[in-house]
Amino acid sequence: MKLMWRYVIQHKVLLLCNFICVFGFIIIELGLPTLLASMLDVGVANRDFDYVKKMGIWMILITIFGVVLNILLTFFGQKITTTIIREIRDDMFENIQTFSHQEYEKFGISSLITRTTNDAYQVMIFLGMVLRTGIMTPMMFTVSLYMIMRTSPFLSIFVFTAIPLLLLGVVFIGKISEPLSRKQQKNLDGINMILRENLSGLRVIRAFVNEKFEEKRFEKVNQAYAESSKKLFKLTAVAQPAFFFLFNIIMVFIIWFGSIQIDTGSLAIGTLIAFIEYIFHALFSFMLFASVFMLYPRAAVSAQRIQEILDVKTAISENLAGVKKTATNGYLEFNQVTFAYPGHAESPVIRDVSFTASPGETVAFIGSTGSGKSTLVQLIPRFYDVTKGTITVDGVDVKDYSLAALREKIGYIPQKALLFTGTIKENLLYGKKDATQEELEEAIEIAQAKEFVERKADQYDEFLSEGGANFSGGQKQRLSIARAIIRKPAVYIFDDSFSALDYRTDAQLRQRLKKETTHSTVLIVAQRVGTIMNADKIVVLDEGNVVGIGTHRELLASCSIYYDIARSQLSEEELK
Repeated sequence: MKLMWRYVIQHKVLLLCNFICVFGFIIIELGLPTLLASMLDVGVANRDFDYVKKMGIWMILITIFGVVLNILLTFFGQKITTTIIREIRDDMFENIQTFSHQEYEKFGISSLITRTTNDAYQVMIFLGMVLRTGIMTPMMFTVSLYMIMRTSPFLSIFVFTAIPLLLLGVVFIGKISEPLSRKQQKNLDGINMILRENLSGLRVIRAFVNEKFEEKRFEKVNQAYAESSKKLFKLTAVAQPAFFFLFNIIMVFIIWFGSIQIDTGSLAIGTLIAFIEYIFHALFSFMLFASVFMLYPRAAVSAQRIQEILDVKTAISENLAGVKKTATNGYLEFNQVTFAYPGHAESPVIRDVSFTASPGETVAFIGSTGSGKSTLVQLIPRFYDVTKGTITVDGVDVKDYSLAALREKIGYIPQKALLFTGTIKENLLYGKKDATQEELEEAIEIAQAKEFVERKADQYDEFLSEGGANFSGGQKQRLSIARAIIRKPAVYIFDDSFSALDYRTDAQLRQRLKKETTHSTVLIVAQRVGTIMNADKIVVLDEGNVVGIGTHRELLASCSIYYDIARSQLSEEELK
């Protein structure tokens, strides 16, 4: 509730307008029965038709005013609600942008999506109910009880007898629904996770003819979500008829004993009608409040899940006073760097790695799968922080940089080429927002993408579908490389970024890159020896340890692991 209140209180003017509409609406709703009682007991009883006409006109005017207030109440309530949910989602998204890989792995992508969409929606539904009925119903209930006691203290006994029973029912339902709501939201996380995996891995699923397996897997978690939802709906289905049953019993007693009082002359007909109206408003208000209360556990679970995201302090925090500029560009040094994933300090994936790189140099990393190559280069832009040792860029520890300044020095091309929905031009401008058309064309030419880009019907305005699915793997890699080139960074990181290219394109691209990066440091993670054999320095990794550093020829002679890798890929002539 603190989360919701923190956002609601920021909109004081709208909240005041909402409160005024609520208060006015209550006066009108409870004023009508009073006017009706006066019309019957004074006007009709005394055959004073002018008085009846006068009261009738007042009732019509009040009814029209009540409709206007009800419309305004809905407007202000929805205005506050939609604004607050927009702000919550904005704040969540902003905080998620600061997450390191550690936080993403902790929550999971599917859960983050659920929290930003469905959990925010649950809070929105609850807030809408609170602003429309949650504020109105306690006031309506209190004023109605006062009018009930004032009108007939004897008949009010039946109302006060029912209230404890109603309260017990509401509390009981609230206690049961909270764990069910929590379970329901977790099951929804599971649905999103399986759906996301299924859609992204559709080709693999079809290739292995595992559609039925995936259907059963989805059916299992979907059934679990359905079961928890059914239990919540059953609670709601039982609660409402139970309230109406009790409500009708009370009405029977009141009409019965009210008729007796009318017969004895101690109660007027108009007064009984007004009394019934007051009871209706009191009990109906209580029922509406109970509905809000039953929604609360689900909204509370969602609010808690949202708060968990907003409270996260990322492991890799921004250094607001960090270094933004340096005298040099492109000098890199690893000094006895050790890294272990959080929670696995006893088994580091990188151990005591040390090397240097200077502008104009190409440093390559090679090793068996799982040797720590990609993890090593991801430490430079601080996707993770080192466990021990230091990494310096241009003589400054990466932790002492402003994150934005550090990452502006780096052009990172990941293993999996990631393109965004939009045009080719928009994706290239992601690397440099103010790039000219000449710069775009130069980057495309260097990345060996000119041929296929200019072959497209719309060329640079060609549209890429989600993830660039309408382009081949090699085309996506070249566009990703062009996006980094257009930035002209001090340090290029190619994380196995040539794997989808044929040998000819690979060779042409590297040859062209060599000319372009004479003032930059180039780091290449690769599986193919042919991609890195001309590097100035090759770092050989084995289970996180550096087992060799040197040129291709030096390593062939001095590093058995490198020789074995090269022998598996090169001919005997190339090994000589």
